Amino acid sequence: MHNLDHAAISVADLDRSIAFYRDVLGLEVIRIIECPPERGLGRVVGMPGCAARIAHLQSGPVMLELFQYLEPEGRPLPPDHKQADRGLTHIGFTSTDARADYKRLKKLGVRTFGDPVEFRPGVWLFYFYGPDGEVCELRQS
Repeated sequence: MHNLDHAAISVADLDRSIAFYRDVLGLEVIRIIECPPERGLGRVVGMPGCAARIAHLQSGPVMLELFQYLEPEGRPLPPDHKQADRGLTHIGFTSTDARADYKRLKKLGVRTFGDPVEFRPGVWLFYFYGPDGEVCELRQS
């Protein structure tokens, strides 16, 4: 193993999430895959008989994979979910101007954790929410 290839998240509405990651964050949709139960996804993910729609979105050399499980339907993140909880905490994106991107995202109605912070000298970042409450980071360095 030598490279990070992709990260995947489960979403409630694939079309809504594609629109967010494509239109708001600028990722490129590579493909959409329909996975009925007979396709065998259940053998891979440990949920025999599951069905899903999957989208692959490219961001530089890394892909974001979105899964909308049709059967069984996924559960939302718990309302009290915190960044300190175990598991995936956020998806990180880079920016050439985090403060300008912050203003643009705010105008589009994207919920943020707060204003951009200079975390280290010359490194600006902020966190924001995706369509299903998943946490994303935008970092300029």
